[in-house]
Amino acid sequence: MADAIRLEAATRAFGAAHMLVVALHPTDLVVRDSELVAVMGPSGSGKSTLLALVGGLDRPTDGRVMVDGHDLASLDARGLALLRRRTVGYVFQDLNLLTGLTAVENVSLPLELDGTNVGEARRAALHALESVSMEPLADRFPDDLSGGEQQRVAIARAIVGGRRIVLADEPTGALDSMNGEVVMRLLRRHCDEGGAALLVTHDAAHAAWADRVVFLRDGRIVDESRPVPSESIAADRPLLAAAGGA
Repeated sequence: MADAIRLEAATRAFGAAHMLVVALHPTDLVVRDSELVAVMGPSGSGKSTLLALVGGLDRPTDGRVMVDGHDLASLDARGLALLRRRTVGYVFQDLNLLTGLTAVENVSLPLELDGTNVGEARRAALHALESVSMEPLADRFPDDLSGGEQQRVAIARAIVGGRRIVLADEPTGALDSMNGEVVMRLLRRHCDEGGAALLVTHDAAHAAWADRVVFLRDGRIVDESRPVPSESIAADRPLLAAAGGA
């Protein structure tokens, strides 16, 4: 499997001298294609800093961050924007859906910003919505959707156009357990179909959907484990793989 994400001694510090604060100590981490990696740790442990570095929203003080084979340090603002529009999708707890746009318009927006014509972008957006069982609600506005439905739209936006790397920051934090499981099932399917995802979560039940769980504390990786999936997760994965290959 190819490396979707690779961090080599990636470090992020703020301030200088006696005011120096190290948010992330030198960190090595690899996420490969078809892999879902969960990151856990207490508040302030460096989880959001790690995700921001991988997404190119921040730059490391030292070390390297590679995404889809690109050294992010070699990309200017335009190059980073292109990478995010074409390769890396985001799913956030607060969704960031535009309330003035319908579900399909929210999903098609990244493609339109990248120069895709409106008709082609809409077709791709409808396909992405279909993959998360939201095509029937494509023309509804976010305020007319439930929290779980909105999060599924956010996932469709993250994967539209074939973007294979998903970064998810507490995507289930505002959802009930049933809708949270739906979101995790969709992320798991994305990875089983060859994509890759890096998930920040506080929920051990949701981390159990991952291939690996990395634990952060005080800006350092202190442990890593391979979770044993529950019976329901284990039963789901063959079905999802079959559906993805259909």
